[in-house]
Amino acid sequence: MEKKRQLFIENSPKYLWFLILTYTMVIAISNWFNVRLVEIFHVTLSPGTLIFPLTFLLSDIITEVYGYKHARRAIWAAFLFNLIFIGFGQIVIHLPSPSLAVNNAGFDKLLAMNAFVVIGSFVSYLTSEPINSLIVAKLKVACKGELMGLRFVLSTVVASAIDSVMFTTIAFGRTYPLHNLLMLMFSIWLVKVVIEILGLPLSIRLAKWLKKKEKLDVYDLNTNFNPVSLNSQYSVDDNLFNKDKG
Repeated sequence: MEKKRQLFIENSPKYLWFLILTYTMVIAISNWFNVRLVEIFHVTLSPGTLIFPLTFLLSDIITEVYGYKHARRAIWAAFLFNLIFIGFGQIVIHLPSPSLAVNNAGFDKLLAMNAFVVIGSFVSYLTSEPINSLIVAKLKVACKGELMGLRFVLSTVVASAIDSVMFTTIAFGRTYPLHNLLMLMFSIWLVKVVIEILGLPLSIRLAKWLKKKEKLDVYDLNTNFNPVSLNSQYSVDDNLFNKDKG
């Protein structure tokens, strides 16, 4: 059988690097602020809830345009750099402090991380993000590329529910009464879904714009959805940009 040419060898994406970089930074920012709860309109939330939905939006776009394999690599890249970010912070606060540094104690307190919050963030992230991209990729094939907005929302509804339940249970299950815990789960999930819906005009337009600019519309027709694989190669047959979608 003739060996297929690899799509991205001939057509290198111009904007994928920026999407992955933005995705990585949003993950780091959302996890950094998750420790402090806030109250908005009498609704208690973790601050990361306000920005974390952007990760679903970005992974939706990456999966829709470039394919699940690139979204998977973005997920692992963000996890790695977030791990480095948190790990280096812990090293810094445990290094000796000179007597002239009068503000170090406050800085150390700021960087001190609740172990359960960190674990909750990592576990929920590594579970919900691959599931979100998986749903987008599978539904894209099933819907033949149609109903993009509905596919984005459905993936977020499911993935954000998993993320909210896992994160809240691990991070705050030991300290919050069950009623408050359930309310926090629901509030976090609802805000994520609402932000996804409000962002649809932007995410849909951006995805369509990227397809035209990149001349890419990748379908995961033969993808191995193993979440730990780093393979990102697609054959030319997976790019249906110039083909009838039915």
